[in-house]
Amino acid sequence: MEAGLDLVEVSPNAEPPVCRIMDYGKYRYEQSKKEAEARKKQTVVEVKEIKLRPKTEKHDLDFKIKNIRKFLENKNKVKVTVRFRGREIMYADVQGKQTLAKISSALEDIAVIVQEPKMEGRQMAMYVAPKS
Repeated sequence: MEAGLDLVEVSPNAEPPVCRIMDYGKYRYEQSKKEAEARKKQTVVEVKEIKLRPKTEKHDLDFKIKNIRKFLENKNKVKVTVRFRGREIMYADVQGKQTLAKISSALEDIAVIVQEPKMEGRQMAMYVAPKS
């Protein structure tokens, strides 16, 4: 008490229980600093989404591919979605897979396909991640 320190139980399950004499406020402060530093070094991988239509023209598709490349260079995953409206759904297997195949072939140098093209309701989705 005279030194201004606290008796802190370190390991209550040990036999006998282990205690330390320390400044508990300073200890808590150092622990919070360590946690903040660990959070700062941690990278959060976001999933960005690019939406297309099956009849998207070549120039627009190239522009979308350029954006996907930018996302992948920033270490983000990308969900590429082809949305079908009305009667377009009849040609989903042909047009949708062709569009996604064009995208995957254009990105094969910097990206890996995490999930192959799959129908999700009225849209076809494919997940792409940067190569490690």
